[in-house]
Parts: sequence; C-alpha cells; structure tokens
Amino acid sequence: MKKSKLLFTLASVLIVASMVLGACATQTQEPVVTEPPAAGSELAVGIVLPTKDEPRWIQDETRFKEALTQQGYSVEILFSQGDPAKEKQNVETLISKGIKVLILCPHDGTAAAAAAEAARDAGVKVIAYDRLILDTDAVDYYVTFDSVAVGEAQAQYLVDQATGKGKGLPLYLYGGASSDNNAFLFFEGAWNVLQPKIADGTFVIKNSSEAVALQDKAKLTRDEMGRILGQITTNWDFNVAKNLAEANLTAVTAADKGEVFILAPNDGTARAIADAFAADTDVTKYYITGQDAEKASVQYIIDGKQSMTVLKDVRTLVADAIAAAVAFLEGKTPEQTHTYNNNVIDVPAKPSAVVTVTKDNVKAAIIDSGYYPASDFTGLE
Repeated sequence: MKKSKLLFTLASVLIVASMVLGACATQTQEPVVTEPPAAGSELAVGIVLPTKDEPRWIQDETRFKEALTQQGYSVEILFSQGDPAKEKQNVETLISKGIKVLILCPHDGTAAAAAAEAARDAGVKVIAYDRLILDTDAVDYYVTFDSVAVGEAQAQYLVDQATGKGKGLPLYLYGGASSDNNAFLFFEGAWNVLQPKIADGTFVIKNSSEAVALQDKAKLTRDEMGRILGQITTNWDFNVAKNLAEANLTAVTAADKGEVFILAPNDGTARAIADAFAADTDVTKYYITGQDAEKASVQYIIDGKQSMTVLKDVRTLVADAIAAAVAFLEGKTPEQTHTYNNNVIDVPAKPSAVVTVTKDNVKAAIIDSGYYPASDFTGLE
C-alpha cells in the first residue's frame, strides 16, 4: 500500500473513532470510503493486550475492532495471557509483519521493556496503552486514563458516604498487582483523599499494619506504597481478592465490622470482595469501590451489591491511541498535556477523563451514553 494511501486510511479511522465518541457531533462529515488492504500487505499498527481472561481487555479488543475493521483497515490484535515471554514473542511477530507503530499494554511494566526495545530497534514507534512500560527509554507515548484521578474518585466516594457518620469507621484497603505501575497510581490517588480522614479518626484501617504505621504521612514514597500493597494486593485476581477478604474478616472481631468502607481496586476484584463481605453476618452494610464499568459490575450496581465504579470509556482510549498512531505515521507528535516518569524518561501523554458511576446515574452514564445497551441488564429504573 502506498504511503499516502496508508495515511489517508489511518486518518479515516481516527474520524470514525471520534464519531463513535460523539466528538464530531457538531460537524457534518461525508462518509469516508476506503478499500481493504491488499492480501499480504504489511500491517501499519500492531496491538498487544495483556490477557483474554479479564473482561476489561475484551472490551478494549471489541472497541478497537469497531473503530478499525469497519474501514477494512488491517490491524492485528494479540493477547499475551499474562506471560511477558509471550508478550515479547507477540511483539516480534508483529515486527516481522512490518508494523510501524506498536500499541502495547504490558502485563508487567518492567518486563515489557525488552519487548519495547525490540520494537524500537526495528524502527517502530512504541505507544504504551493504559499501563506504563517501565525502566526503558523505548517508549514514545503513553495513552492512558488519569490513574491518580481514578483512585481519588474511588476514595472521594467513600469519604462522601462517611459524611455525618462520626468517627472510627472501619476501612478495608485493597490494591492491584505490584507489577503494575497503575496499581501504585490508583493507590496514590486514593491515599491523597483518604489519608486526611484516616488521620482525623474518621476511618480506622483494619487490614494493613503497614498502612496503619504510615497513616499520619500525607505523601508516600513508592517504597512505602509497595509495603502497603504487599499486604493488600489482589494481583488483579478474583480468587486472590476473595481469599484475602475472607482472611481479613476472619482476623478481626465483630466490632471491626458492622458498617464498613472498602477500597477495591477494580470491578472484578470488587465483586469478589463484595461477595465475601456480604456473606459475613457481622457486616451490616458495606460501601465498595470499583473501576472499568464491566457489565457484571454495572448489574451489581443496579442490584445494590457494588456501590460505584469509575467509567474509563474505552472508546475514548481507543480513539486516543489511534490518534497517536496516525500522528506518528504522519511524522507528527501526538498532543501532550502530561508526562509520566517510567524510571528512565518522562513519557509524554494526554490523560483521558473518567466518570464516577453509581446507582443514581448508571442509566445516564452507561445506557444513555451508548456505552452498553439497556437490554444487557435487568432492574434498570
């Protein structure tokens, strides 16, 4: 495919992605028609996602396909199934097919450095997608939601629910995988909001001696956060989350239960943790956070089994990733408003906004926005 035709096709994809988001609602666009790439033509963009075993990444795959395949655009999406060696193999496979831009969501941020460097050595631009690739200069751009803002939104919800309920409220903390840089950012954001309310006695931490030891410190170092995460990590695994919650509940007394507040890192772990707390007869009420707006958690919110989720509209992230890819293929620089340090360089980025979803606004945020159809759920008001 000629360079000019390739660039035109990619630009067309960006337009379609923006239309999906409603960004073009105020403009009139003529339909864009492109021809499918010829058989055997080189790929321009390769995408590697971490696993098929979490609903979140199936969402991303679906959204990429919606934005790309309707144009007949040739893109390959591979999954690494939580294996850094498989991830590097996937990247090498895409390099061999001639990609010019790699969109990589790492399973392990540090381990992914080798895959990113292999792409850079082949002249490929590297876009870290949703999770930052660490400890290498072979990252050209970071497409992400504002992970600190996600943690702050989760914590603010808990603080809002605690208002007027007095002091000494039981607080249970849970985190993501220590191998995922985002887990630190989520927790950093949550700590920003929770710590003042822990320090003044509103909340009392019940399941982390490391967090208790640091509860008077407003800003934590990465090492300090790592010590806390070591006690509260779910490893993004539903079974780990459930077992940890059950162990925490077994270790405390009935006085440490009652009406409780739970920081859960994402929707899958939130459902598992919520089920454990709901099964404990000493827990009279719980407030629990989440993120990703997975369908199962949206139903949990409707049913009153999960309190909130943070919607990170994958359509936005996909559109931003495509925009960055197009910019690189055109020899331009993607828009930058922030940087994220990956221990070697400050990686340019333009974080996308997030939305807090509760039972009160679930219909407007999820259904009316077109994120999911109402037919996927029961009990909607």
